[in-house]
Amino acid sequence: MDWPALTCCTAVMILLFLPLSASDDRLVLGKPLLSDAIIVSDGGAFALGFFAPSNSTPAKLYLGIWYNGIPELTVVWVANRETQLIKNTSSSPMLSLTNTSNLILSDGDGGGRVIWTTQVATTPASSTSTAVLLNNGNFVIRSPNGTMLWQSFKHLTDTLLPGMKIRFRYVIHGEEERLVSWKGSDDPSPGHFSYGGDTNTLLQFFLWDGARPVARSDPWTGYLVKTERRYQQVNTSTEVIVYLAVVDSEKEIYMTYSLSDGAPRTRFVLTHSGHYQHHSWSNRSLTWEVLGQWPSAECSSYGYCGPYGYCDETTAPVPTCKCLDGFEPANMEEWTSGRFLSGCRRKRPLGGCGDGFLALPGMKSPDGFARIGGSRSTSEECAAECNRNCSCVGYATAPVWGDVARCLMWAGELIDTGKLGTELGGETLYLRLAGMDVTAGKRIKGNAVRIVLPVLGSSVLVLIFLAWLKLKGMFTWHPYEKRCI
Repeated sequence: MDWPALTCCTAVMILLFLPLSASDDRLVLGKPLLSDAIIVSDGGAFALGFFAPSNSTPAKLYLGIWYNGIPELTVVWVANRETQLIKNTSSSPMLSLTNTSNLILSDGDGGGRVIWTTQVATTPASSTSTAVLLNNGNFVIRSPNGTMLWQSFKHLTDTLLPGMKIRFRYVIHGEEERLVSWKGSDDPSPGHFSYGGDTNTLLQFFLWDGARPVARSDPWTGYLVKTERRYQQVNTSTEVIVYLAVVDSEKEIYMTYSLSDGAPRTRFVLTHSGHYQHHSWSNRSLTWEVLGQWPSAECSSYGYCGPYGYCDETTAPVPTCKCLDGFEPANMEEWTSGRFLSGCRRKRPLGGCGDGFLALPGMKSPDGFARIGGSRSTSEECAAECNRNCSCVGYATAPVWGDVARCLMWAGELIDTGKLGTELGGETLYLRLAGMDVTAGKRIKGNAVRIVLPVLGSSVLVLIFLAWLKLKGMFTWHPYEKRCI
């Protein structure tokens, strides 16, 4: 064999037996990922490999995806959250791609116990399927013809990256998706907090602590919604524009987001302490800056202001609890001491269907609503429906397109109401109150009633007295004569 041929064969053999290097972005059949190797996305934004939380004893290993090229290890996805690997000299953890196009994470100890695996539907055996880490952080399995068989973006952990979806409803799998927090700052196992869509109404998002709601979003219209939010990093001119979208298609209802061109690394994360935060990487301070947090204030937590109370987020510097118009604190002593659980009560009880509605603009609509009229109702039809239903205590409409509006109605206590201001997406809540003019939507003031009744009574007495004088012949009326001067 000549030297060029020998050199070529030697190079091929070396490449076959070398572990995966940082330049690789994929797994193929027969080349597993070992615990001391990583794969890096083609653009260099993300890496996948094994990591050990700093304070775990004994050392626990997890398979995860993290941001590549920044000094702070920031994990955005974890495969084996519920079953960790124990790092020791006798085990050899590895991630392999099988000929059935599945990923298998095993400890390599003895029989190679399976720790985690994908569950790709049965496919013909293939030696050419690949598992690729994309530059958006999505780890995907592709068939030989390019079909995506599995993707990490559909298996949420605690982080939402640009392009990921949180689904309210997914016809194919029949279940919603949630972000689930870590149990602790160094413990990736599932924590107590979760974030996702409300499957009962398909119109709002919740943050839960177990089964208890912690915070609730303002209801959306039920149709395609796009909003733009601008953020400024601290002490820099760097601006981050986030484009949020809620989409309703035939197969799924989901929320997703994208970023403006040139925006720094940005993510939404559900923390182990129960906050849904917006993080942006600062190249100046080399840290993650928190651009936003939800709930943003104590009084914006779910139901914090009690029945018929609301959190006024337009007050500065601290949002505070207030009673809706026509209501007063149910327990004034508790209210003044900063305890709002008892909420508010009506100043005057409702008199029935004869009571009108007071318009409250810029509000976050309460929870516990019923959606009326499907997808073809109008604002006028919504108002008429609530007006003729004596048990309806309020309604809200939101324009969808043309004259079509989304109609929400309430028949019980109003819980978790807020004031956002119209610039933050608040809508008008129409509240049924005693003493409201049904046609004009104006309150009949109690002072006006107190003035009218005495005047009316005095007028009647004067008329009776004048009639008595007339009968006695003591009073004669002379018409006034106009004069030209």
